[in-house]
Amino acid sequence: MPAAPCPARRWHPGRMQPVHVWIRSEARGTERRAPVVPADVPALLDAGFEVTVEESPQRIFPIEEYDAAGASVVAEGTWTDAPHDAYVLGIKELPDEPESLRHQHIYFAHAFKGQEDARRTLERFRRGGGRLLDIEYLTDTDGKRVVAFGYWAGYMGAALGVLHLAGTLTAPLHPMAKHELDEHLEQAGKAGADELLALVTGARGRSGRGAQRALVTASVPITRWDRQETRDLHKQALLGHDLLVNCVVTHTPTTPFVEHADLEHERRLRVLADVTCDVTGPTNMLPVNTEITTWQEPVRQLHAGNPEHGSAPLEVIAIDNLPSLLPREASEGFSADLTPHLLGLADEGGPSGPWRAAGRAFDQAMEELDA
Repeated sequence: MPAAPCPARRWHPGRMQPVHVWIRSEARGTERRAPVVPADVPALLDAGFEVTVEESPQRIFPIEEYDAAGASVVAEGTWTDAPHDAYVLGIKELPDEPESLRHQHIYFAHAFKGQEDARRTLERFRRGGGRLLDIEYLTDTDGKRVVAFGYWAGYMGAALGVLHLAGTLTAPLHPMAKHELDEHLEQAGKAGADELLALVTGARGRSGRGAQRALVTASVPITRWDRQETRDLHKQALLGHDLLVNCVVTHTPTTPFVEHADLEHERRLRVLADVTCDVTGPTNMLPVNTEITTWQEPVRQLHAGNPEHGSAPLEVIAIDNLPSLLPREASEGFSADLTPHLLGLADEGGPSGPWRAAGRAFDQAMEELDA
């Protein structure tokens, strides 16, 4: 059951206009998650919010559940005609049109670190006068993210790495329930995956914890690296694992984990599961890879290997919407974290806390665009 809303944030007629949250359909056909699940809609309505949900052909939760929860239901893709003051809420990238964005958008835009298409995204907001509140930049006073899909991204990334090494990963990938995935992991463990060696970087973070849980389910031995081990990078130790699950995201240049010069060295490393997937950014920790992989082709070879040098073939899994392969569990956890912060959009004086941090990140990105 959703937590009871804070009475101080309830809307009272004559005091202020209610906040309007418009949950859009996702443009990406493989994106089945929802930023707010039907069970959490009443918390927003009870706080005086207006909630509109677009119909969607692929969302894991049927539109009937949102209707029953009290949300207004509208046709897919009609966010472009939403009231000017509505917050348009999604998960992944917007469709290519319109060229001008006039609303306040909340989603994972990946546009503040010089990634591919970042400039075009920001210019769309400039033309339309809208604002981008990137969910990645919803941070507390210590700069830590307050909401993320990280746990399930790490879980799925590690799981795919294990299943591929076990020879049981088939393409194209399809969304599944967690109990189904766990059955596959347990079978892989019984079939010899417990003889693999896996390294998880960023082990204490959300993604790192999720990755470890999946590896434990498959009975795979784990080496855990966090900040200290990342700073004191021991390349030979890293290359001595079968699987690297990368859960490190950084905004400052750092010595990469695997570079092109490492490929010809003697190594056991065979699979990179890049959960962070910052493949086009300047702080990519795995610069041997600069492209995502997909549900249709989840694994790509990076290097053929060199038996004379003792190096195995190296492959990468770099899917940038891993949690959507576990859409129900990922959505429920994310929505539980995000909904209390959405209530903060109604604070007197305007959105506060993490929303201000996200707004500052947008303003800085726009200033850098002009530099």
